[in-house]
Amino acid sequence: MKKNSYTPVDLNEGFVVAITIEAREGEENAVAALIAGLVAPTLAEPGVKLFIPYRSSTDPQLFFIYELYVDEDGWRAHQETGHFIAAIADLVPRAVRRERIPFVPYAAVS
Repeated sequence: MKKNSYTPVDLNEGFVVAITIEAREGEENAVAALIAGLVAPTLAEPGVKLFIPYRSSTDPQLFFIYELYVDEDGWRAHQETGHFIAAIADLVPRAVRRERIPFVPYAAVS
């Protein structure tokens, strides 16, 4: 079961992936729906701590997703799920760009 709240220490433990997606003009609502459809199945994965999508308040074509995994293996496993594969196959042609940047903690947070 996922936690209902996280401390700064909890958020500093794991493997983070920051994702930026820019939808093609006219595809922003379809991209928003695809991303929204990933939330529940992604959070149900054992290696996922958080999956939080954001949409720009100034540019409706721009999306940001914060993903927190238990470890890098959790991220790898996520990319092999059926819901991810199907969503990405539909999303990529609708996007101008998709950038994924993995991060690991480097300074302790207390």
